[in-house]
Amino acid sequence: MNIGFVVTTLGRIAPLRALLTSLADQLRPGDHVVLVAQGAQEDVAALAAEFAANGVPVTATTSGRGASLGRNTGVAALPEGDAVVTFPNDNTTYPPGTVRALHAAVDDAGFLAGGFTSWDERGPKTTLPAPGTPLDKYNVWSVIEMGILIRRSLFDAVGGFDEDLGPGSVTPWQVAEGTDLLLRAMAHDRRLLSEFRWLPADVHVDGISTGFGLSSAERRRKLRAYGRGTGRAFAAHDYPLWWRVAFTGAGLLYGIRNPKPITLADGWPMFLGRLEGTLGRTFGQARMVSTTR
Repeated sequence: MNIGFVVTTLGRIAPLRALLTSLADQLRPGDHVVLVAQGAQEDVAALAAEFAANGVPVTATTSGRGASLGRNTGVAALPEGDAVVTFPNDNTTYPPGTVRALHAAVDDAGFLAGGFTSWDERGPKTTLPAPGTPLDKYNVWSVIEMGILIRRSLFDAVGGFDEDLGPGSVTPWQVAEGTDLLLRAMAHDRRLLSEFRWLPADVHVDGISTGFGLSSAERRRKLRAYGRGTGRAFAAHDYPLWWRVAFTGAGLLYGIRNPKPITLADGWPMFLGRLEGTLGRTFGQARMVSTTR
């Protein structure tokens, strides 16, 4: 099965160059990369043309702002035919052998969807269940967007990403677009509950943490936005009330449970964001961030 790598970017050329360089010698015939530029469009197009001239199967297109809109646009821009799509950030890189490991998972006519993990400068971002574990509405949260593998036909059948969710969207719900996608896919095709492929822990991509390079104020603004999106997804997908209450309250502990640059004081904006998402209303700052992760 071919793999389509769909990358939404505001035009950060140096990280994009590192991403394409990491993929250049790993892609198999039929694989394809789409760069969706939401800023610096000419520079992104020039970068794609440079790598394409050297044999890397990459094209560039453009879209309006919003990570979900960009990913949907990128999937539509892939060559015709079914494939498995994945969604690296523009600051993602693929360690040697990663694409081979992804193909080992998806080169199966029955493949529907799967997940693998990502690392940042501090180590693994999430811990995935062991291969063979059934997918459910709780462990689905361990897969973040850059670790999603989903068959294009299934992606199209559920309508792709909800463009009202995720970084840069026009709503306050600035995260959880990937989880929402998988939850809708689970409802659409119940086979996913037993056939979801959890890849081994050593298969991962590299990136940066949520707070990397941000000031304290910027980081807390971003955490509040992300808390909002997660809380909204819990409410929208009918999670038990006790779960939502516990999850919202646990936001206060966010600064304790996460390593630097997260601090104790970061628990408050995370709690407040989760509360806003759970209630479906905001207390000021209706639009929080407009960047991809």
